[in-house]
Amino acid sequence: MLATKTRYTLNPSFSHLVGVGVVLFSLFLGIGRRVVFDWFDPLHCNALISRGSWLDSDKKIWQPDGCMLHQYSPETAGRCLGNRQTVFIGDSVTRRLFFQFAHLLDPSLPTAPKEDGLKHANHTLHATSGALVSFYWDPFLNSSHTFDIVSKGIAWQNSSTYGSKQPALLTLGGGLWNLRYSDLSGGLPAWEANIENLVHSLPSEGPSDNIVFIPVEAIISSKLSPERAKTMHSSDIDAMNSDLYHRIYTSHPVVVHPKANLPIALPRVYNEMLDPSYTQDGIHFADSLIRTQADILLNLHCNEKLPKRFPMDATCCRSYPSPGLLQLMSIMVLVGFGVYQFWVNRPADPSLSGWCSAIESSPVFVMGVAILLIFLADRTGLWLKEQKLFSSWTFAFLSLVSLGAGVSTIKISDKDLGFLNREQTDEWKGWMQVAILIYHYLGASKISGIYNPIRVLVAAYLFMSGYGHITFYLKKADFGFLRVAQVLVRLNLLTVILAYTMNTDYLSYYFAPLVSVWYMIIYVTLATGSRFNDRTPILIGKILLSAALVTLFFHTLWPLEGLFEVLARLFAIQWSAKEWAFRVKLDLWIVYVGMFAALAVIKIQELHLTESPRWPMIQKVSICISALVMTWFFVFEVNQESKFTYNYWHPYISCLPVLAFVILRNANATLRAANSQIFAFVGRCSLETFIIQYHLWLAADTKGVLLVLPGTRWRSLNFIITSIMFVYVSNQVAHATGALVTTVCGQKPKAAALPTTSTEVPNSSQPRRWVDRLADGAVSSPRQTSFYKLWEKPVETNYVTRLAVIGGIMWTLNVLWPKSY
Repeated sequence: MLATKTRYTLNPSFSHLVGVGVVLFSLFLGIGRRVVFDWFDPLHCNALISRGSWLDSDKKIWQPDGCMLHQYSPETAGRCLGNRQTVFIGDSVTRRLFFQFAHLLDPSLPTAPKEDGLKHANHTLHATSGALVSFYWDPFLNSSHTFDIVSKGIAWQNSSTYGSKQPALLTLGGGLWNLRYSDLSGGLPAWEANIENLVHSLPSEGPSDNIVFIPVEAIISSKLSPERAKTMHSSDIDAMNSDLYHRIYTSHPVVVHPKANLPIALPRVYNEMLDPSYTQDGIHFADSLIRTQADILLNLHCNEKLPKRFPMDATCCRSYPSPGLLQLMSIMVLVGFGVYQFWVNRPADPSLSGWCSAIESSPVFVMGVAILLIFLADRTGLWLKEQKLFSSWTFAFLSLVSLGAGVSTIKISDKDLGFLNREQTDEWKGWMQVAILIYHYLGASKISGIYNPIRVLVAAYLFMSGYGHITFYLKKADFGFLRVAQVLVRLNLLTVILAYTMNTDYLSYYFAPLVSVWYMIIYVTLATGSRFNDRTPILIGKILLSAALVTLFFHTLWPLEGLFEVLARLFAIQWSAKEWAFRVKLDLWIVYVGMFAALAVIKIQELHLTESPRWPMIQKVSICISALVMTWFFVFEVNQESKFTYNYWHPYISCLPVLAFVILRNANATLRAANSQIFAFVGRCSLETFIIQYHLWLAADTKGVLLVLPGTRWRSLNFIITSIMFVYVSNQVAHATGALVTTVCGQKPKAAALPTTSTEVPNSSQPRRWVDRLADGAVSSPRQTSFYKLWEKPVETNYVTRLAVIGGIMWTLNVLWPKSY
């Protein structure tokens, strides 16, 4: 029994009150912001070109206000522009933007004009995708050719390929030459008159899909040459940009496209991007800054043309797809059944505890509300999304705070709980999940020194899967279908629901499919010739044979491709064999290491080796070796050239730090009796937190972060709010999933243990939790609702029918689901 007599839990009513309060507060903020601030800019097109800031000190991550930029590759940019023209007209500032834009389309194109003395000339570049990018030198924006393009859209008169097509994008920029050579140009009055003529010469239908006027570039006066400093003043540039803004947005009748892009855009953020340290002459800035400006042009023009399928990693100037009929039906049926169940279970006592009890006894309602909230978070503009930012200081701070919280909640039992006991494995899953969540939130995957240990944590989950399942099967000898159904439904229920309601791919939530595949491999390995499992040599032979066959299967890609082809034909499932083989091969043997570790523990207990006089020496040697292995691993992984070079070694060495940790964590009775309760709490809903984070804590299918509080400067406070909401929803969904597994699969008496295994079950007098570690047996729940009773007769016999009905529904949805290409 634990010394504190009670497990670390929050008062149920208090946790519900805080969780529901934060959710309602977040909904209120989201709805209020949409109504007040986003009414005239629902797609954040104006925010893309008007407001933003650099997230990092290196000026590499530009963050528009409240939305996410899409990082365009040559392939995606080429698909957007096709074989159409993009036209740039202006001065040297516009020319630099032209070259960076063309380089984004095709990295083989130059980033600057040739040093041939012809800088003040026209340039034409052809991208491999077929797009044509043209630049016309006109620093005063007053040539007859410029007015022909603006008024008629004629940009390439001599080409039959391009001449009949309207340019996709027209970008104009100038003004600095009007200041530099004011005696020749006529100065500001002439510039203002020329801009007015340009704006009024625009036809109502526009000369191109998008027209962009580049603001007059801000200068760094302290770095100007004496000749330029005489006539170029920041006050004049501010006046020119103010005049440009008012002429574009008050004189022209068309300001905002009713659905997507701006027909006339003035990207004022271009001047906000400029930093004095990134220029040498005070006018021309570094290519890295100009490249980001070019990326904004692509986001402005192309985001709405991106395929409307996950991942929805571009939220600037892009509308969310309307849910399809089947997707909408999936959400509405789930929510409808949930509301019905909650209505049936409504409390007679209208107190807070009564309503909390009603929620706990309505798992379908909890699941429905959670799915609806997840959909609103990541498939609508209710809350904002922004890009991730890695900071080593933030990573260290969050890690230390998490460690402090874990250490402060350590409870010590008054007895030895045993090797890898249930509390310990929950704690292990919990702190690993916290580390993975911090890793994902900060986007630390590009940091090899962090990525490599996180890969080991994933391997540790699989190690526990192998350890736990073989322990169960050697102890219980229950190879019936009910056990298989319970485990697979428990692992996959939430993932499958999200795949339909969020219109994603099941394999994209890779952890649940991964542990499911490994569970089936373990099951087949142990179930085949199960009557010989008590014979250790035969059991070892089966495990080794299984490892050899699985290795051959995944290294020889054609069997997996054939299997996926069968799934595609019979069940309309489209999965990538190459991607899935890569996922499995990263941790190809760690599950078998877990199986052998479980077998070793069982045999040590069976043969009473711990009573041997040599056992203390074996312990000390093992501890010393484990400490050396852990030290070696961290030195090894930090010195890897990149995470890709580490991936090569990972399948072969991941077992070493995992086994070393297991030995060190169980080095003595005190360590085995001590457990962090807050980490154990997280560990008990680790599956849900891993899956739900995709949409309700992170955003854009893990590509960004969710912002309940608008404003980049409020990220720290936003992190706290979204974390409370995320943990609360994950915990409630974990409870609901456990109850629904019982509803679907039912229960039956536990199988008798094999006489040859004697694994200690710690604290057996303590009431079982809503869900136990998979190795301990079937998932159970004490709650039985009216919805449960609809499927209850008889529990022991009709679970196969229920599973068949669910499978039939899934098959029908797969066949009828619209295919996205």
